[in-house]
Parts: sequence; structure tokens; C-alpha cells
Amino acid sequence: MRALVAARAKDPVAPPQAEGPWPLSEPFRVGSVEIPNRVVLAPLAGIGNRPFREQARRHGAGLVVSEMVAAHGIRHGNQRTRSMLELGAGESPVAIQVFGGDPAVMAEAARVVQDAGADIVDINMGCPVPKIMKTGAGAALLADPSKGEAVVRAMVEAVDIPVSVKMRRGIRPGDMDPAETARRFEAAGASLITIHPRAAADEYSGTADHSISASVVAAVDVPVLLSGDIADAAGARDAMAMTGAAGVMIGRAALGNPWALGAIARGEAEPRPGAHQVLDEHIAFCEDIAALMGPDRACHYLRKFHSWYLAGRGIDDADIQALMEDPTFDEAVARLLSLRERARIAGT
Repeated sequence: MRALVAARAKDPVAPPQAEGPWPLSEPFRVGSVEIPNRVVLAPLAGIGNRPFREQARRHGAGLVVSEMVAAHGIRHGNQRTRSMLELGAGESPVAIQVFGGDPAVMAEAARVVQDAGADIVDINMGCPVPKIMKTGAGAALLADPSKGEAVVRAMVEAVDIPVSVKMRRGIRPGDMDPAETARRFEAAGASLITIHPRAAADEYSGTADHSISASVVAAVDVPVLLSGDIADAAGARDAMAMTGAAGVMIGRAALGNPWALGAIARGEAEPRPGAHQVLDEHIAFCEDIAALMGPDRACHYLRKFHSWYLAGRGIDDADIQALMEDPTFDEAVARLLSLRERARIAGT
């Protein structure tokens, strides 16, 4: 939490000046689907549910991507898995991301995703979590690009909507040529590639090397999105200039801070909403989450969000800690309403 507080205490970074239109405000196409701008909400495991995605679209993301959904769970009709495919009217264009290692199962999942109303089906080839990789899914598909290629081809043949791939540079640094792998996925029919230039073994440590991303952009004709260490308009401009990519994918920078998405899309310094505005947004989000999953599950799910929204916003750490310890959803919301009233009286 201290790192987040420190980051938000800094003055907003103004985007660099350049001639011509801001590149991320322009639409682009993924196959037959037009995306209104070039800022995409990342698939965030355990986070990217429908209310989170709808919020991101309201705040300016051009495309939103679901948290990863298990292809085998889809095949076996797992109720909780199937509920992850429920889409809201306010989130299109939307991609649903699926993970798995069997081409036939992934193709079946793609058909279900298409029937659910998704505009794009995305393949997870980047998850570094061991329990995912040991099943042959996620970044494990990069260990044998021919298998990843077979998954892409099977899904492309199964559906009419575009198929995209989110990939890392490899399992370990230097163990494969991500540009060549991306070419193979394009040849198999992928309409979009997202590259996170860390290796799976690195997880999220170190710095994302977007010179690797540039090699992927140069290797393929389909749009390429950049993922990794892009948090504001200035960083997005630098990464786009370095790589020539089609757009950027934003993940951690949007946690508790949906305003960042629109700011990056418009090429503006990140806005500094007051505590009252932040609390309005957070309370509405809490209510949407409770409507989705019920108050008991919502209370647990939202604990991490209290810090993401409120740290560095002029709210006492003790109040944030108390929210994270409130035993029921109603108690947490009552505390948030009290904080909002205090912020209103204080004019913050």
C-alpha cells in the first residue's frame, strides 16, 4: 500500500508534446471489429468481471478483456465458469479470454464465447502461474509454438469472430524468438497479438523491455498491443514511438483508478479527482459487485479495492484498514458513506 500511496502523491505527469493527433485516440480494427480507441483494459485474473469492465468502458477504454476463463470449465458446464461469460450491455466491444492447451477443447470454448455475445475471443498464452502452466495452458503453450499454433488455428476455424493472442516473450529470457512465434500465430489466423515482453519465469519482476515488443510489431501485419509497465500518457507515447504498435493494454494502473484509462486515451495528464468523487465511484462499484455476486462474496472480493481506490486520496490509513476488516458488506458500505459525508463537509 505504501508504494501506491507514494505513486499517487506525485504530481501528475504531463504527456509529451508532439505534432499531429494523439495516436491512442484513433480507432482501429481487429478483424471485422472496430475499436473506438487504442487503450485496452487488460485481462486481470480474479478482478476483471463485468462491473469492472463496464466501469473501464465508461471511463474511456476502447476495448475491455475479461479475466481468463477455463476452457475445460466451459466444456463441463461449470456454473461459476459459465457465469463469467455473462456480458453487460455497456461493455461492448469486449473480448473474453480463455485458457487451455487442447485445440479441440479451446475451439469448443471459442464457440461458446461467440454465442455469449463476445466481439473477440482471446487466447491466454502469458499466464505464468504454475498451476495453470502445469496443465499445458497459459505461457506453457510457448514452450511448443506448434501446439500454440494448433490452438489458434482450431479456434479461428471454429468461430466467425476475431481470435487474438496474448503472449509473453517466452518461458525464460532468450529461449525463443517471440517475433517468429507471433508470425506463426498470425499465419494460423490470429487477428491481434498482445505482447508482454517479460518471460514467464520473470513473472512481473524487472522492467518490460519494449525493444522486444518492437520486434514483434515489425514481424507481423496484424495489430499489436503493448502490455507491461505502461501507466500514463507519457509512458504510452514513449512505448508507441519506440515500437510502432497499434495500442496499449493497461492493467495494474487501472486498479482503483479508472480515470487513468480515459486520460491515456485522450493523451492527458492523469486527473486528480477529489476524495468525494473517488468515494462516489467506489461506492457505486461496490453496489454493482454486490448485485453480481451477493453481499458475502462481495465483502471479501472488495477488500483489496478499498486500498486501491483510497490510498493517497487524503483518507486516513486507519480508515482504509478498518474497511478491509469490516466483517459484512453493509458495514463496509456504511463506513464508505460516512467517509464520503466527511469529504463533502471538508470540501475534498
